[in-house]
Amino acid sequence: MLIRLKMKKIFLYITLFMAVSATSQTVYNVEDCRKMALEHNASIKIAKENVKAARSMKKAAFTHFLPDFSATGAYLWNDKNMSVFPHDLMLPVGVKQPDGSLGIGVGPNSTPTPNADGTFRFEDAAINNNFTLIDGQPVPLNDKGQPFDPSQNPGDLQWKNHAIFPKKAFEMDVRNVFVGGINFMQPIFMGGKIMQLNSIAGYGEKIAEARTQNAMTDLILEVDESYWRVVSLENKVKLAHELKRVVSKLDTNITALFDEGMATKADVLKVKVKMNEADLSIIKAENGLSLSRMALNQVCGLPLNEHFKLEDEDLERNPELVQVIPTQEALDNRPEIQMLTQVANIAIAKEKVKFAELLPTVALTGGYMVTNPSSFNGFENKFGGMFNFGVVAKVPLFHFGERIHTLNASRASKVVAALELEDAKDKIELQINQSVHQTNESFKKQIQTQKSVESAEENLMYANEGFNEGVITASDVLMAQTAWLAAKSENIDAAIDVKLHNLYLQKSLGTLLAPISQNTK
Repeated sequence: MLIRLKMKKIFLYITLFMAVSATSQTVYNVEDCRKMALEHNASIKIAKENVKAARSMKKAAFTHFLPDFSATGAYLWNDKNMSVFPHDLMLPVGVKQPDGSLGIGVGPNSTPTPNADGTFRFEDAAINNNFTLIDGQPVPLNDKGQPFDPSQNPGDLQWKNHAIFPKKAFEMDVRNVFVGGINFMQPIFMGGKIMQLNSIAGYGEKIAEARTQNAMTDLILEVDESYWRVVSLENKVKLAHELKRVVSKLDTNITALFDEGMATKADVLKVKVKMNEADLSIIKAENGLSLSRMALNQVCGLPLNEHFKLEDEDLERNPELVQVIPTQEALDNRPEIQMLTQVANIAIAKEKVKFAELLPTVALTGGYMVTNPSSFNGFENKFGGMFNFGVVAKVPLFHFGERIHTLNASRASKVVAALELEDAKDKIELQINQSVHQTNESFKKQIQTQKSVESAEENLMYANEGFNEGVITASDVLMAQTAWLAAKSENIDAAIDVKLHNLYLQKSLGTLLAPISQNTK
């Protein structure tokens, strides 16, 4: 007795828990599933990042209108110094030429030569620079080779009119060289190339945005298809259970009649077979529903085994009519047309870029350069710098026709892009007309299936009444049940087709994202 009371308490707790779980079960509609999918889907996140990248590339393209600043620096170590002269030189400061003019020049051999007394002389083919010793003192010789004596042999001391340039005084210390500078380049005229590249970057941004819209449209289409597939199978499960209930009632009645001898064994077996078919249909419908729920959970980013209730399970709400808009407006809404339009614009811009390569370019350049050693005030081992400004012009002359050929190729690409755009417009226009026709047909089919359901239910009612009165056989009742099952199943499929064809019509018109965009504002 005690065990029985405990079992009753446990059963009561389980019942209460299931009731609380059922009442607290989350309910989602199709818009909720769309939002969860858009937030979870990796393809949408990738597309949005591509939009950010395209915007950054557009900003980068605009910077080509602005000057480009750069800084450079270098250090160089050299093994040797540099010298202006190969050796010490003598430079005449005033030499009378044979024609009477005054000139300057350096002898062919001006190397100093030591004398016997330790003094030096400078030998030159045209100058007498020798010395002699008188009383132990060096005395220079005049131009006649006599010892120089202002009172007796004044002569001409030619070497007095020369200056010595020692090699060491003209050596430059370049063992450690430092170079640095800041430069800028400002485009002035590039044949319109920078402007077209900036336009191409803008078109690329629009393409990235259109691809994001296209990815969102495809995702919403996938979500809605999964959503209505689950709704369809939930109704199929309900229908299977309802069939089981109807057949069970017939099985009870036919068994009672058999026990009274008013029905044959064959009638009982027919109903048993129908019972087995009903059980099998329940198993198939529930398995399909379980798999469809997993697919919907996966696309929405939910755990695969999470169970939630769908708002449209009953299929009683009539679908909202899709407003058909003009074809041109629909074409403008389609992301595929937007992408192809921008591709055509890019082809036009590329043609202009190739044409710009045939034109001259002009740029303003300038900067500040510093070096060590510096030579602005003689040669000094310290930092010295200067500013510089200039204009750079580049004129293309001859490239064996390469730029002409690339220009022709870009023109062909422009024609191809325009043809692809027109072809896509024709195909989308056909798709819109087909979607409108299929949507209207699905509405008509749903109306017909509803009428068929009413007729099948009425036929089943009369068949049950006739069976109870004994005027209709069990086979007739089974046939009525089969017709009723087929009518109900076709009605469910027709209702789902109406939902899906409305969805496909919205996609063809480019208005499928309209509710999403309104909710995100």
